[in-house]
Amino acid sequence: MGRMSGESTPEGPGDLPEYAERVLATAELIPPGRVMTYGDVAEWLGESGPRQVGRVMALYGGAVPWWRVVRADGALLPGHERRALAHYRAEGTPLRQPRGGSGRTPRIDLAAARWDGGTGAAAAGDGAAPRGAGGGAERGAGARGHIGQHPSSGP
Repeated sequence: MGRMSGESTPEGPGDLPEYAERVLATAELIPPGRVMTYGDVAEWLGESGPRQVGRVMALYGGAVPWWRVVRADGALLPGHERRALAHYRAEGTPLRQPRGGSGRTPRIDLAAARWDGGTGAAAAGDGAAPRGAGGGAERGAGARGHIGQHPSSGP
């Protein structure tokens, strides 16, 4: 998985594609205990989609808090579940316990853990989730929030 496995690491900061640099910078902004989905990151950046963000994270994400960029269903990254779970527990990230008892991997509680890109954390039902989070495949119908100010847009 790129940086996550120690492969395909660019030699220096100038070796990363500009879009990849922006994705990684966004991942670094997510506070401990909070998450953004791949789609949230794409929307925050105003371009591409969740698959492109996922590709960047797979190739280059090992040097940033990759566990804070998650799937829209809250499932942990396949192959990295144990490492991610250790980070989530250390940071106090809200988790949903799986149905069916022990031995099953929990999921991220997106309603409680999702970050809106602003100074505070997105809370369930407060409309603070990133724009687009209320519709489409990521979440059911609900209030659409507004995303925080992008770091490159200035004060």
